[in-house]
Amino acid sequence: MAITATANLGNSPARQAFSTAKKCITLFGAIGLITLATVAVMASTGHGTTPFMWIRGVVFPALAPVLLRLATRAAEGDYRAFDRIRTLSTVMPIAVIAVDLVPGICPAWYAVLQGLSALALLPVAVLTRTKAVTAAFPKQ
Repeated sequence: MAITATANLGNSPARQAFSTAKKCITLFGAIGLITLATVAVMASTGHGTTPFMWIRGVVFPALAPVLLRLATRAAEGDYRAFDRIRTLSTVMPIAVIAVDLVPGICPAWYAVLQGLSALALLPVAVLTRTKAVTAAFPKQ
C-alpha cells in the first residue's frame, strides 16, 4: 500500500498561490468556451470549420474542470495532484502554441484564442514553482 504524503499549506503565500492558480485555470476554461462558441457560430453561419477546431475546442473547456480539481486537491495538500498540475501547466502552453504555429492547421483567429487560453496557464506553472509552494510539499 502506497503512502501519500500531504503538504503543510498552513502558510498564507502557498494558499494564496493556489487561489490565484484556480482563477487562472478558470480563465483558461472561459477562453476555451469562448473559442468553442466562436467555432459554433462560424459553422452555423456557413463559415468553414475543421474537425481539428471542433475537437480542440471541446477538449480545452473539458480539461478546465480536471485542472481545477487537481489544483483544489493540491491546495488541500495532495502531492500527486500538485505534481500533475505543475507538470500540465508547464507542458500544455508549450504544446498548444507549438501546434498553433504549424502553418495551415487553423485560422489565425483560432490560434490566437487557443494561445490566449493556454497562456492563462503560465502563471499556474510559475506559481507552483515558487519557494513558498514547493517548501510546503514534502519531498517524495
